[in-house]
Amino acid sequence: MVNCQMKCRFLDVAFPIITHLGGATFTLLSLLFLMMFFSELRLVAAQSLLSLSLSHVIAHIIKKAYCRPRPYNVLSAVNLCAHPLKDYSFPSGHTTAAFAIAVMFSMYFSFLAPALIFMAFLVGLSRMYLGLHYPTDCIIGAFLGSFTSGIVVYVSKVLFLQ
Repeated sequence: MVNCQMKCRFLDVAFPIITHLGGATFTLLSLLFLMMFFSELRLVAAQSLLSLSLSHVIAHIIKKAYCRPRPYNVLSAVNLCAHPLKDYSFPSGHTTAAFAIAVMFSMYFSFLAPALIFMAFLVGLSRMYLGLHYPTDCIIGAFLGSFTSGIVVYVSKVLFLQ
């Protein structure tokens, strides 16, 4: 497990910060800021907000249906580097959010795709490193966030090009 095999002082400091890039407060405030102050980014920020909302609803439904306990509630060897959470583990909401936004912005600004996808990957890795998620939680979260961005772009094109 990433949490048990990969210990490093730098990551102990960096990952608690990086993990917040996929948190609700950071993602919502960032997108609202872009929508209000950068007119050229308004469309992609609005679509990101829609993808973020859709992916959040789907992730919440899956969490309630699947009820997967977090690693620190099941495995004794988990190094919990963050505050314990009360909700379920599957899928990772932070990873879902990070990929929803990264993939949406990558579709509009392909030159930023490597950096954006890498940052979203780091959010997922941070969730595992901090002992909050299993790898499959983050993999499915990445898929879910990416998928909802694709759906939002597709539906937008169908609705507004006809």
